[in-house]
Amino acid sequence: MMADEYVWLICDEVPNAVVLTDPGPYPIEVVKLLHRRTGLSLWHSKSLISRLPATILEDVPREMAEAAVRELLEAGAHAEVRR
Repeated sequence: MMADEYVWLICDEVPNAVVLTDPGPYPIEVVKLLHRRTGLSLWHSKSLISRLPATILEDVPREMAEAAVRELLEAGAHAEVRR
């Protein structure tokens, strides 16, 4: 008879998500940024900002999430990193 074995995967990093909460005063710039960052079409990027809050990146490392939030803030948008 074989013993049951359980394996626990230990991750040093918890997956993060980037959530857009407000496109700010320059929504066209935010749409372009979303297009570049996510690879979505411009149409899909525009539809994301019409349904806020919107998760634009999921399961990314903390550094990537923080970089995306910085870019969004520089474009005038409001965004945050969530776990």
